[in-house]
Amino acid sequence: MRHRNAHRKLGRVSEHRTALLRNQAQALLAHEKIETTVPKAKELRPFVERLITIAKRGVRANDPKGQSLSARRLVMRDILNEDVVTKLFDELAPRFMERPGGYTRILRLGHRRGDAAEVAQIELIGSEFDPKKAEEEKKAAEAAAEAGDAPKQTKSLGERLRGAAKNIRGGQKAQDGGAKSKASKPARGGAKKTTTPRKAGGS
Repeated sequence: MRHRNAHRKLGRVSEHRTALLRNQAQALLAHEKIETTVPKAKELRPFVERLITIAKRGVRANDPKGQSLSARRLVMRDILNEDVVTKLFDELAPRFMERPGGYTRILRLGHRRGDAAEVAQIELIGSEFDPKKAEEEKKAAEAAAEAGDAPKQTKSLGERLRGAAKNIRGGQKAQDGGAKSKASKPARGGAKKTTTPRKAGGS
C-alpha cells in the first residue's frame, strides 16, 4: 500500500521527476500557460503555487537584506532562470498578494492523437486578462468604430478552449478545391478485353 506516498511517480525516477517539474514550472511562470497531460498538470499545480507563496512572503517583507533575499534564494533552488525569478517577484507575486491561494487553473482539452493521453492546459489566474491590453483594444475598437470598420472581438474562454482542443486533436483535414480525379485511361496500344459468347454445343 502507498502509505505516506502522496505524489504521482509519472513513470520517472526522483531526479527525472524533479527536473521535469522544475522545467514545467519555469515555462508556466514565463508564459503563464502551458499544455501538458492531466497527471503532470495536477503534480505541477502545488509545485508552482508553493513558489508563488514564497515569492509573496518575500515581497510582503519588502526588505532586500532580510526575508526578501531569503525567499529569492529559496525560489532559485528550483527556478534557475533569473529573468523568470525577477518576473515572479515583480509581476506575479504582487498580482496574487490579496489572494489566499489557488493561483492556477487546469482546463481539460480532450485527448491527444497518437497515444490518446488526456491533455490539459494549466494557466495562472488572471493571465487571460491584461488591463493595459484591454484598454488598448478598447481604444482601437473606438477608433475603428469612428472610421466605420468592424471592431475586432476578443475570444472568450470557451472559444480559446475549443481552439486549443481542435489543435490537440489535429482538426479536420483540409479539403481539395473541388477538383475531381479523372479516371485513368488505358495504355496506348493495349487492346480491350472482350468476351464472346460460347457456341452452343461446342467443345
